[in-house]
Amino acid sequence: MIAVTREEDKAVIRLAGDNIVAASVAALRSKMRGIVQDGVRELVVDLTGVQMVDSSGIGLLISAHNSLRKVGGRLAVVHASAEILELFQTMRMHQHFSVSGN
Repeated sequence: MIAVTREEDKAVIRLAGDNIVAASVAALRSKMRGIVQDGVRELVVDLTGVQMVDSSGIGLLISAHNSLRKVGGRLAVVHASAEILELFQTMRMHQHFSVSGN
């Protein structure tokens, strides 16, 4: 389930209960692409309830960060589980965009 809350040029995507894995990336990529094309410059991805992010999910977040950066925007990931937060820190993703835990 993908829920989007939007306020001017900021949007929050909530993925409660889902994993960001190869099977779900296409729908999420499409949603994110549309949001950025509609003028969002600050995108927050809320990972409340997300238990797993695979390499496809990581690639999607990096791609979203790069797309937003090209238009002067920024990406933030919030409410990551301890395991996901540790993964992102190990991969140094927090050096490119904001990542915070529960």
